[in-house]
Amino acid sequence: MDRNLAINLARVTEAAALGAAKYMGRGDKNIADQAAVDGMRNMLDTLNIDGVVVIGEGEMDEAPMLYIGEQIGKAEDDSIKVDIAVDPVDGTNCVAKGLPNAVAVVAVAPKGHLLNAPDMYMDKIAVGPKAKGVINLDAPVKENLLNVAKALNKNITDLTVTMLDRERHEEIIKECRELGVRIKLFQEGDVAAAIATCFEDRGIDIMLGIGGAPEGVIAAAAIKCLGGEFQGKLVPFEEEERERCKKMGVDCEKVLQLEDLVKGNEVYFASTGISDGDLLKGVTYSQSNTARTHSVVMRAETGTVRFIETMHKLDKKPKYAK
Repeated sequence: MDRNLAINLARVTEAAALGAAKYMGRGDKNIADQAAVDGMRNMLDTLNIDGVVVIGEGEMDEAPMLYIGEQIGKAEDDSIKVDIAVDPVDGTNCVAKGLPNAVAVVAVAPKGHLLNAPDMYMDKIAVGPKAKGVINLDAPVKENLLNVAKALNKNITDLTVTMLDRERHEEIIKECRELGVRIKLFQEGDVAAAIATCFEDRGIDIMLGIGGAPEGVIAAAAIKCLGGEFQGKLVPFEEEERERCKKMGVDCEKVLQLEDLVKGNEVYFASTGISDGDLLKGVTYSQSNTARTHSVVMRAETGTVRFIETMHKLDKKPKYAK
């Protein structure tokens, strides 16, 4: 794939972040999400790709744009055929309440290379490159934590684990506390939390717990670019979800490895911060009607990771100047 696609994807997530950030703390997650969807969709249409959304805002009858199966891009004769995974706002409640860790994300890979994950829950574990090869989602929590601490050459009491702040994680939290592990809970945005495990200066060593399956595939794309490890297993809470997995050919009992979620190395990932978080700074506004965004762009084939800080003159982008 064209390596310039990576930079163009940053423009896509910037557009989504600028759309959502105007509604920071205003208490309406839906309007923030819609603004992000509009910005992302419009920018995707400028790309010379023949894309299909495999992870998006929902099924065709649930979402007017960025729905699963939607055709994206200019789709000219020379356009490459790609899978697209999007989350215009990972952390809609964070935007509505003015909380940290809301991001806009997109991942792109050749057609058939991204798992079309059903919209349900997934049990996840993510670590950075130094702990690659020592985790097993089917193993006890204690075993994984001890193995990661050993791989990182840390005392177990210096290890930091992160997970969503949910009742379903009470047992994991209890096991972590019994070991003396440091715990960092977050309210939303497990894409950013999973990615943070791959950056030593972010202070997160391992992410555990149950979150959204679509977000798991998007996080896996970024972690493949960064050389870390991600494993997931679908968690059907209802028989309808189990039946849907069967129809999609996805085994609910199988631990999905990184290669099951994201095939090959022709993978691109981009994310822009909406609110300040562990990985990225949020959108900030300055005098003279300008805004700054902070983004990260990754390419698995080369391992290149670019952090991009951009100043936007909103007078020249009327749709974001309101």
